[in-house]
Amino acid sequence: MGMNIAYLGLGVMGAPMARHLAAAGHTLTVYNRTLAKAEAWVAAHGGRSAATPAQAAAGADVVIACVGADADLEAVTLGPDGAFAAMTPGALFIDHTTVSAAIARRLAGEGETRGLLVVDAPVSGGQAGAENGKLTIMVGGSDAAFAAAEPVMAAYATRIGHMGPAGSGQLTKMVNQLCIAGILQGLSEGLALGLKAGLDMDAVVAVISKGAAQSWQMDNRAHTMVRGEFGFGFAVDWMRKDLGLALDEARRLGVPLPLTALVDQFYADVQAMGGNRNDTSSLIRRLVR
Repeated sequence: MGMNIAYLGLGVMGAPMARHLAAAGHTLTVYNRTLAKAEAWVAAHGGRSAATPAQAAAGADVVIACVGADADLEAVTLGPDGAFAAMTPGALFIDHTTVSAAIARRLAGEGETRGLLVVDAPVSGGQAGAENGKLTIMVGGSDAAFAAAEPVMAAYATRIGHMGPAGSGQLTKMVNQLCIAGILQGLSEGLALGLKAGLDMDAVVAVISKGAAQSWQMDNRAHTMVRGEFGFGFAVDWMRKDLGLALDEARRLGVPLPLTALVDQFYADVQAMGGNRNDTSSLIRRLVR
């Protein structure tokens, strides 16, 4: 049975995720900071648009956010026209934004005082995963909140994991991003050495990808990295935001992350080269020019 869902944020991830919800039979009210984008989405997929998060959330069974960063999330939930004040007790709030664990815990606490179910649910899989409905979602929140959220998120995810209490989804996403960053730097250095040595890198990758060097990044990005193609989704600007969140959390926990700190600065180099919107595999640009 379809539910009334408010979707806040129609960027490259939010718009296709909302589309999958509409296709699953839910009734959507969408909000975007740029109203024209919300109206265009409605023209293509149905439902209606709202001028504020509060208007979108009024009467909704579920409110979902996929915005930019902590400040954006705070604005659409707790701001003057935020969704939380308009939500009815028993409603569910799902946050797909990658943000700090601190704000995830804060929203869970605010939700509890209002009788809301709240989960922090950052995603992995990039724009392609959102378009194809094949995201991986890492969820923090109570058992009851997860049980309510899982069937909703199944419209656009193939793997959904309950990682623990509020904030655990965001912490898991941090682990995810650290692992990606380290692998991409190693892959960049290996490919750069092979190119400088004059090897046929397609042949090299074909061989080494069948052994212990294999990774998702190698399988999906090595050939495009060698060709200098960097238009495949998750941008350097967003990766630096995510690594910054992880470095902040690591300082709070007293965990040294020397490789992450170094790769973060390498990404800053890519930004200085004009690569802000390049995908994360563009680390190789520092090494091969």
